Amino acid sequence: MPGHVNSLLIEGSFEELVDELAIYLDNLKKTQGDESSAVQSETEALLKDNKKDEVLKKLVTASAVLNSAPEKEFIAAYNLLIHLVRQSPNINMFLPKICQNLSTPITSSPANGGGLALSVLSTIFNILQSDNDTRYHVLIAILRVVRGTSNFETIKPQLKNLDAWLSSWESDEEEARSLYLAISDAAKEAGEEEQAYQYLVKALRTITSDEVDSDEARQLSLRALRSALSYPSHYDFQDLTALDSIQALRKSDPTHFELLELFNAELLDDFNDFNDSHDGFLATEGLDMAALTRKMRLLTLASLAATTPIRSLPYASIAKALQIPAGDVEMWVIDVIRAGLVEGKLSQQTQQFLIHRSTYRVFGENQWKEVAARLDMWRNSLQGVLSVIRAEKEEFLRVKESETKDIENRIERP
Repeated sequence: MPGHVNSLLIEGSFEELVDELAIYLDNLKKTQGDESSAVQSETEALLKDNKKDEVLKKLVTASAVLNSAPEKEFIAAYNLLIHLVRQSPNINMFLPKICQNLSTPITSSPANGGGLALSVLSTIFNILQSDNDTRYHVLIAILRVVRGTSNFETIKPQLKNLDAWLSSWESDEEEARSLYLAISDAAKEAGEEEQAYQYLVKALRTITSDEVDSDEARQLSLRALRSALSYPSHYDFQDLTALDSIQALRKSDPTHFELLELFNAELLDDFNDFNDSHDGFLATEGLDMAALTRKMRLLTLASLAATTPIRSLPYASIAKALQIPAGDVEMWVIDVIRAGLVEGKLSQQTQQFLIHRSTYRVFGENQWKEVAARLDMWRNSLQGVLSVIRAEKEEFLRVKESETKDIENRIERP
């Protein structure tokens, strides 16, 4: 996979290697039934006129047949082609066609074709200088192969370099968006749902204020919204609501936006009211009612934990808010702890959920008021503690003074 810049060491003059590859291409074509192939004779004539780029065009145009090369010869043949095109000052003119070929099925090796293609594409990526923007197109080709082979793990470690690469290539917003979407698609194909979602959000962040009302922005925003709702482990929706393209749904798709706001800040009762008012909407959108109800119950419990002033919740209150039998409360509390939304422990003796840590789903004016009220409560508690300490200190000093006077009186007596 993409790594340090390296080089190919292949012996022979340009003319000798061209002749070798041209003969190989002709032979491959003939095994495919093309008896008229004449790559070798055509390149030989061009070499006599020293038309090297025209020679390379012939080789690259014919190179699609390399996908039918025997597995043990595949990488060597492509490496020879890459070595030859590197001799041209116009290397970037030839690489797109080679990458296109490698993005199509390797017919000679259906089982290992993806790995073979990735090996060659990685070589192409790594022989290019780090600031060569052709690397962008090679990476797109790599992602096509990764997606087609569900081989996301091979590219995943390199994604930490992505922002640096885009910067060095001076990629614009549209190019960055295409790359993020390609990564998202590859991750989704491999079952990496959270990675797919994160890169989808990155793509949305490339949408400028002038583009938020475009159809592309709308479609991507709806896709991100559905993904955030559907992924079982995704509970934070503020990353979406902060985006201009998502806010634009308030006008273009108000029902979708209303649903997002419910999961961002509201409770199970509100979700049930939404379903009553929009019967069949979730099914039409391909959203699982049972899965969304479960997620909303967990979010409701997280909100209860964050807003309770006494840091504990009675089982009865939880059962009522979540609309569940009292006997299921502990199961739901365990689930919300596993989801990382709340930390605490259950007290079966007192029938209370004792909260150690909780996180607000949104933080706005109401939350600041709750924090202020909690700080006032803590301040009053601390003032009470200080009053007790002050009284104890005064009592200690009084007793100490009294004892000192008693000792002085005893000394003064004859």
